[in-house]
Amino acid sequence: MSSTPRQPPAIIRAFGTFIDWATIAMGAAIVCLVFTNVVLHQVGHDIAWTTEMSQLLMVWMIFVGGAAAARRGEHIAITEFVDWLAARPHRWAEGMAQLVAAFVLCLLIWYGIGVTESVWDDRLTVLDWPMSIEYLALPVGSAATLVFVLFDLSRIARGMPRSERYGD
Repeated sequence: MSSTPRQPPAIIRAFGTFIDWATIAMGAAIVCLVFTNVVLHQVGHDIAWTTEMSQLLMVWMIFVGGAAAARRGEHIAITEFVDWLAARPHRWAEGMAQLVAAFVLCLLIWYGIGVTESVWDDRLTVLDWPMSIEYLALPVGSAATLVFVLFDLSRIARGMPRSERYGD
């Protein structure tokens, strides 16, 4: 049975919209860079930094895209067992899953900051930017995902079923 999802607060919607557009922009930039370089290869030219920039954007797009998926409850989940549970145990199981996800995201933020700091003096080969710009995607993307996981956890705690949280 499907129902219309309840709208999140304006700040969560605005943050989600920003995350969506950032992901779209990074994907579009990758497509443009790679396409341009392929066309230039046909006429014997090359833009050396496109590969490195595309790699950097891909890493960022993956971690920020994870937040976009969390916003919609679209991360892969095996729900067969949980779906058999009555309403209250079902809510507890969903809440526990989100608590575990939040814990893992906190670890990723913590260790991601450490890794980012450890490579601050290293440089990207062609762009000559700090390598930490690429590694910063881990704690930033994890923090963005954590926002949506904690928001979903708050809705679970208030007894809101998944169909009202995500409309599926």
